[in-house]
Amino acid sequence: MYLDYFGLQHPPFGLTPNTGFYQGLQPHQEANDVLQVALSEGEGFIKVSGEVGTGKTLLCRKLLVDLEQSYRFAYLPNPTLSPLQLYHAIAMELGLELAAEDNPHTLLDQLHRRLIALVSEGRPVVLLIDEAQALSDESLEAIRLLGNLETEQRKLIQIVLFGQPELDQRLAKEQLRQLRQRITFSYSLRPLNRDEVVSYLQHRLHVAGYRGGAIFTARSLAVLTKASRGIPRLINVLAHKALMLCFGEGQKVISVKMIKQAISDTEDATLPPRSVLLPLSLLCGAAAVASALAMGVLR
Repeated sequence: MYLDYFGLQHPPFGLTPNTGFYQGLQPHQEANDVLQVALSEGEGFIKVSGEVGTGKTLLCRKLLVDLEQSYRFAYLPNPTLSPLQLYHAIAMELGLELAAEDNPHTLLDQLHRRLIALVSEGRPVVLLIDEAQALSDESLEAIRLLGNLETEQRKLIQIVLFGQPELDQRLAKEQLRQLRQRITFSYSLRPLNRDEVVSYLQHRLHVAGYRGGAIFTARSLAVLTKASRGIPRLINVLAHKALMLCFGEGQKVISVKMIKQAISDTEDATLPPRSVLLPLSLLCGAAAVASALAMGVLR
């Protein structure tokens, strides 16, 4: 609703991970470097953990885009599967048709043969599992057994686990120590600091086509950084709502007041102390809110 008003070609703060908006800020670039080095080593398991909204899925998708010519990827975005379902899903990703009645042992044997065939074609196989903290202990054990498949020279499949901090807690369990010991590379994503938040906002606006002056004041940036805790997803939500407010009020610069109103409308954002804020809907104007709701941009 505000794209034309700010001279934007694309929504700058969407919540869907979009590699076109990727920026090599320190935490994300370091994680990406670790992933690429680890894959080049050809050994074991790799783990990337981080709080909700810190950019794990974006990193996963960037890896798929950057290295699709060099590796054969299997991607599981939703791993809430039993061991049997997990093996079936991986087989489908690798172009292997399996009978529904096959048991885990038979499936693992067929996957073994398929992996040997793929590796002989010169493309190493990598399994990417997003939201890995949702895997059951039984499915984590099934993944460990899959990771054991190897020739005398190398592993037949590398496995990258992307997960929330709960994944680290799960792997600390005694019964999962065999899998934990097989993780040869790991990285923990941190939130963005203040300078990185400023750069992040500027970068996304520029990629979206903005060519005007500064939209955020120094104070509004400080409040947004504090409220979002440096988490990219929250930054996107607050910046999007602040742009809506700015458009609704016919302004070109986002004030502290607008940021605070966006905070008040966002459950996981931190409200500044001693602030009494009206709901966002009372400040946008009836027409702007009705339009936003119709377009599904208020979350």
